[in-house]
Amino acid sequence: MSRIGRLPIKIPDTVKIDVKDNLVIVEGIRGRLVQDIKDSIKVKVENGSVIVDRVFNDKKAKAYHGLYRSLIFNMVKGVTEGFSKSLTINGIGYRAEQQGNSLFLSLGYSTQFEYVIPDGINVKLDGNTKISVEGIDKFKVGQVAAEIRSLKKPEPYKGKGIKYDNEVIRRKVGKSGVKK
Repeated sequence: MSRIGRLPIKIPDTVKIDVKDNLVIVEGIRGRLVQDIKDSIKVKVENGSVIVDRVFNDKKAKAYHGLYRSLIFNMVKGVTEGFSKSLTINGIGYRAEQQGNSLFLSLGYSTQFEYVIPDGINVKLDGNTKISVEGIDKFKVGQVAAEIRSLKKPEPYKGKGIKYDNEVIRRKVGKSGVKK
């Protein structure tokens, strides 16, 4: 049996969970999330917790068991606390500006990048080099942060680019550091 899938998920008082056919609907103070479930997985709500079981015992069902338990747990956490990722822009002249629903990034090229922020995601700027991506859907938050980072990944010589706050960049020695 799946080690993660068999753990029950505690439901806080502020969260309401409905299971209809193959849909799990989680509502909380921050919003509402919906997840489609495969036929090989059964979700039950009882005694203030969510229990995820599998109908079949094949390899795919075992994999889905832990996956859907983690997805439902992240949905509950998202509607109560929310998720956030922080990005840092490093480089001379590199900066970010927010205008309405768009994020404009100057990253050392002749033109600015315009990134349109999707619905359900909040982007906050701290100064012009710190970006905070927040939302209730863990997947969307991670995807938006990854898309912003992919515009200019940090390079290993000077560390210029966009990086996650907790990311460590392995620096390389340039030509001047090599002695013959």
